[in-house]
Amino acid sequence: MINIRCETLPDYTVIAEVNTLAFGQENEAKLVEEIRRSDRYIPKLSLVAEIENFVVGHILFSYIDLVGEETLQVLGLAPLAVHPKFQRQGIGIALIKAGLEIAETKKEAIVIVLGYPHFYTRFGFQPSVVYGIESPFPVPEDVFMVKPLQSYQKKYKGKVVYPAAFNGV
Repeated sequence: MINIRCETLPDYTVIAEVNTLAFGQENEAKLVEEIRRSDRYIPKLSLVAEIENFVVGHILFSYIDLVGEETLQVLGLAPLAVHPKFQRQGIGIALIKAGLEIAETKKEAIVIVLGYPHFYTRFGFQPSVVYGIESPFPVPEDVFMVKPLQSYQKKYKGKVVYPAAFNGV
């Protein structure tokens, strides 16, 4: 059985390990650490998945900017990591669902992700261009996606600007 909860200080080392193993590099683990030290960190949206009290997955939603007529803070989903031995067992799905529920209760407007369309579309993510939101990276349109939440309004248009913490990823 999977238990999803907010990260705690004692989890930091194993979260770094899970991210490093899942991505085969330390960049995402360093990203998590840098976001934690920034004003973009949202403690309630840094979640771990546990199986038998062992952390096997982690997801982080943090604030990024959407620059249009005004600069708005929106949620960026990155990274999502599941220990390789526990992948393809629904852990990532459970983490995303839990994070989206929390984002809704916090009255956030949209979540932005750069990822695999066949995975993220099941949660209601669509290409960002559908919403007039531009990727800061030259990537295929279908991999830069947006999920509007209940507080979404049409004013959420423009170009995404990630904080400096993302430069190393």
